[in-house]
Amino acid sequence: MANPTFETILYDVEDGIATITLNRPDKLNAFTPKMMSELIAAFDQTDADDDVRVVIVTGAGRAFCAGADLSAGGATFDYDRNTTPERSANRVGDVQRDGGGMVTLRIFDSLKPVIAAVNGPAVGIGVTMQLAMDIRMASNTARYGFVFARRGINPEAASSWFLPRLVGIQTALEWCYTGRVFPAQEAHEKGLVRSLHEPDDLLPAARALAREIADNTAPVSVAITRQMIWRMAGADHPMEAHKADSRGIQARGASADAREGVTSFLEKRQPVYPNKVSTDLPNIWPNWKPREFS
Repeated sequence: MANPTFETILYDVEDGIATITLNRPDKLNAFTPKMMSELIAAFDQTDADDDVRVVIVTGAGRAFCAGADLSAGGATFDYDRNTTPERSANRVGDVQRDGGGMVTLRIFDSLKPVIAAVNGPAVGIGVTMQLAMDIRMASNTARYGFVFARRGINPEAASSWFLPRLVGIQTALEWCYTGRVFPAQEAHEKGLVRSLHEPDDLLPAARALAREIADNTAPVSVAITRQMIWRMAGADHPMEAHKADSRGIQARGASADAREGVTSFLEKRQPVYPNKVSTDLPNIWPNWKPREFS
């Protein structure tokens, strides 16, 4: 599958790993409506491409993403005054959907694991877009900030759902109440970040983790696992997990992947899983309904 070309991001696939790079380095990769639409399109691409096993998201230059592009000044967040084609297309009735939320909801639905390689400052949407990613690795020079209250707005990108689940309500409230910018070390101590790395070691470490997944696991099993862990974060009873587990084991247990997984283990060789996410992903969610904005 040919790699698409974008204006605000770079997209590359090599040996099963897709790398999405936020690419406005002269603006510290500030988020725009165009970047929103291109990120959504990039995740559509990674889901559709069976050659993609893992997705890494990083930033060009010295920042990951410095937050929303503020070039419109005081009208930046006034969507009635500062409209774009991308924003207009996402209006529902009299409500303009939050672009950051559309990105995180798309990442939430990803069929491939997503690793954030946070190479520098990550503020506002620069940090909230990461919350729907599965694993966050950071340079020890990175900084984070949930700065919304300091800009006269509120947290976005569905972060009020994601953030407390990652770091707990107390930490989530402190970070959002104060809006302060804090170092990567604090993000690591509070559980937002999995590991810290020297700047030159960050991407190699992210790629090594991606390789661990891509080289040893069945793509369809990983896709199901991702759905199960994220969707069960909001379940009201473990029975919901048991229902999904049972349907999944029944479907996967009869698959060619399961036969290959057991056989390769017994034969002490590297597995070659034949099933594809695009064609062989079982539906273990008979009662799951996509949520609509209303």
